[in-house]
Amino acid sequence: MIIGELAIFPTSEGVSVSKYVKEALKVIESSGLHHETGGMATVIEAPDMEALLKIVQECHEAMVKTGARRIHIDLRVDHRLDTEATIESKLKALGKR
Repeated sequence: MIIGELAIFPTSEGVSVSKYVKEALKVIESSGLHHETGGMATVIEAPDMEALLKIVQECHEAMVKTGARRIHIDLRVDHRLDTEATIESKLKALGKR
């Protein structure tokens, strides 16, 4: 399992960009992958790097289709090979679940 934290938003469309971010969230929600959205980013569980990067690419394409002229993408990836890590297991380790 790979866990990715994705923040994607246009930097060219003024101060309120929620309508653009909502389009990216639709892509993530329709992917069928487990995810949790926070105020600044969405954490996604993917079976492999290819699946995670596919979602990032599709979110980027959704932003382009909305007319965004400049897009900022932050992607942080945690790929543990020694054990199966999930959003839930990481939160349990912190005592948050």
